[in-house]
Amino acid sequence: MAQDAASHIDQGSLSAIFDGTNSVTQPVLQCVQVKPIAGQQGGPERFRVVFSDISNFVQSMLASQVNHYVYDGKLRKGVFVRLKQFQTNVVKNKKIIIVLDIEVLDHLGECEKIGSPQPLDSKTEDVQPQSTTIHTGGFYGSNAQAPQQQSIPQRATTNSSSTSHANIFPIEALSPYAHKWTIKARCTNKSDIKTWHNKNGEGKLFSVNLLDESGEIRGTGFNDQCDALYEVFQEGGVYYVTSPCRVQMAKKQFTNLNNDYELMFERDTLVEKAEEQNGVPQVRFNFTSIGDLQSVEKDTTIDTIGVLKEVGETSQIVSKTTSKPYDKRELTLVDSSNFSVRLTIWGNSATTFDVTPESVIAFKGVKVSDFGGRSLSLLSSGSMTVDPDINEAHKLKGWYDAQGRTDTFSSHANAAGSLSGAGGRLDPVKSCQQVKDENLGMTETTDYFTTRATIIYIKQDNFAYPACLSADCNKKVVQIEDGQWRCEKCDRTHPKPEYRYIMSVSAADHTGQLWLNCFDDVGRLVMGMSADQLMELKETDDKAAGGVFQDASCKMWVFKCRAKMDNFQDQQRVRYQVSAASALNYSAECSKLTEMIKMYSME
Repeated sequence: MAQDAASHIDQGSLSAIFDGTNSVTQPVLQCVQVKPIAGQQGGPERFRVVFSDISNFVQSMLASQVNHYVYDGKLRKGVFVRLKQFQTNVVKNKKIIIVLDIEVLDHLGECEKIGSPQPLDSKTEDVQPQSTTIHTGGFYGSNAQAPQQQSIPQRATTNSSSTSHANIFPIEALSPYAHKWTIKARCTNKSDIKTWHNKNGEGKLFSVNLLDESGEIRGTGFNDQCDALYEVFQEGGVYYVTSPCRVQMAKKQFTNLNNDYELMFERDTLVEKAEEQNGVPQVRFNFTSIGDLQSVEKDTTIDTIGVLKEVGETSQIVSKTTSKPYDKRELTLVDSSNFSVRLTIWGNSATTFDVTPESVIAFKGVKVSDFGGRSLSLLSSGSMTVDPDINEAHKLKGWYDAQGRTDTFSSHANAAGSLSGAGGRLDPVKSCQQVKDENLGMTETTDYFTTRATIIYIKQDNFAYPACLSADCNKKVVQIEDGQWRCEKCDRTHPKPEYRYIMSVSAADHTGQLWLNCFDDVGRLVMGMSADQLMELKETDDKAAGGVFQDASCKMWVFKCRAKMDNFQDQQRVRYQVSAASALNYSAECSKLTEMIKMYSME
């Protein structure tokens, strides 16, 4: 087997690849080692692979789009592969290959390392600026090598043809060690110009998201580069970006792209609009359906697509940290999972939004929140595309026209389901006694759990508070002398407040009892009416209001809770806050019990 496989290996091809004399564009090699390497937290996992051509071996790095060969167990020690697309580079005098696409040759099997290959390292005196030629049969660009320009590049805004950029780097291959590179990429998003003022001075910046076949990267221009390049980049356009341009570790708090690095435009960075606008993907989406949001962790950044069901009015909030006002607008999206979700857009996107309801919108870069079960917020680095020409949009439009227009949709705030059906993350299911025995909430971190319990008592004192009428304020207001209600946070007065629930309920199961705190969304669900309605009823007919509390008792719910240590009157206590609740799904519970019985193999 080894001898037969060895006959297929292109011996000497590794040395020839780096010498530029290789006539084999897709060499066959043996994999002799696969190891994970540490990447940036939150970034894609990376793998180092060592390939051998029997004469030599070389270290390689897999691009993230081929990691699945490792995950699937296909790329492992001893197998044989064909390198279909790759990039050569020299890092600290060591020759490496960046693998963009491979083919695992299963028919050759696997075996121990063939021969005694020697390392293919660079000698110091041999190190030259490396060619950025991509060996892809013309997929990324021509394989012909163009002479390196010695003059300092000047910023240009004129169109440029591909013949003047024969050596194109894929975005996936960019790193702080790459030099004299050019990428050809589409600008999928351009931010507004942002300014800052602090004790160190003032300035401005803008950013763009750049996309090619291999990946995405964020580029940022400050001050002079902001002035020079802001009008050059236009969303949807394809551009050549040529070094000098700093490649640095990405600041993940400012970007939603799946890349460990980002670009910082410098004084001599060359940006040219490409004449050929085709051949570069438009936008790369990785959609999460609205129905699947229950299984997505809070603060995760996702892409989603849906039909625009409702459009809210523009409102304004004031930042607690900067005291600056921000415009916002809430949209309601639905999809074929028969779920709806509220998505918030901000700033200029909110004030200029004029999309017709029932349009299909694809969102890239939205943040998942657990407010109201599950909600979404479009990040400043995100984007939205109305009625995109993609298969997912066409299918969604067809579904909506056929049946979705008349369907009833569930929200994640009150979706009925099994024990995890209270919406949000799939938290462990605990009985009341388990919550206490396991000391949930007793540490510095917040603990999350789901419990199935029956409400046995609801405190009727202070079950609601008078809240501000301003959009998204909800702060408590106080009555002043002229009968008006004043909000200190908004510095406004209102003729009346809006009452919101802040209930304390006693819930019990077969093991014990817990006091749970419920806010307005859960209160409305439990009481069957708004706090405003219940407060009005209590003022006009206290007995009838007592009946509402009585009717709400002795009902079983699935509560999604978080436990956290709280300080009250200089004493520490654990506070159990309900973030979502749902009615019991008896059919699902019966199915679960049936499966549990089967596990005992009872005849």
